[in-house]
Amino acid sequence: MLAIVDYGVGNLFSLTCSLRAIGAEVTVTGEEAVLAQADRIILPGVGAFGDAAQALRASGLDRAVLQAAERGKPLLGICLGMQLLFDYSTEYGRHDGLGLIPGSVQPIRPVIPADYKVPHIGWNGLHFPKDRPVSPLFRHIQEGDCVYFVHSFYGAGCAEHTIATAEYGPELTAAVARNNVYGAQFHPEKSGPVGLNILKAFCEL
Repeated sequence: MLAIVDYGVGNLFSLTCSLRAIGAEVTVTGEEAVLAQADRIILPGVGAFGDAAQALRASGLDRAVLQAAERGKPLLGICLGMQLLFDYSTEYGRHDGLGLIPGSVQPIRPVIPADYKVPHIGWNGLHFPKDRPVSPLFRHIQEGDCVYFVHSFYGAGCAEHTIATAEYGPELTAAVARNNVYGAQFHPEKSGPVGLNILKAFCEL
């Protein structure tokens, strides 16, 4: 069973529909006991990092996520959910994350061309690092396949754990992985067949 963490921050409906479309057994839950029984966990998120981190901790579900990661369960953070995996974010001050992916969350504005818009909204091709095997999360897609982004901040200082980038002026972090913990800055549930194939691969981990 795959569990989506419901801590009051995230677009759960489209993600649930996408997972059910590929035949996954899905439950949306805010209960630690249910998350403990799940085989795989997805951490979604939209909005500001600080608010989401506070909501996750206030619900006590940060413990459930950390315990799942420690036990080796596949864990996927999506969009803000991916950012929460990092050590900290500088969005509206400094806010601690879960510390599952070394690095920080930084604004894209200082690193992209002045005429590029913030937030970054749209379809971009995924580029895989040339110095390592393609991540199993991407086993069903190809280099250059496009996915849908909506973000103003990105994962920084995480080159060792970056499994995909996307060009928006420079190459920005599109996905990360460390052992059984994965993160996607883009929205697989909004990325058509490519996104469904990424979710399918996660369900196979």
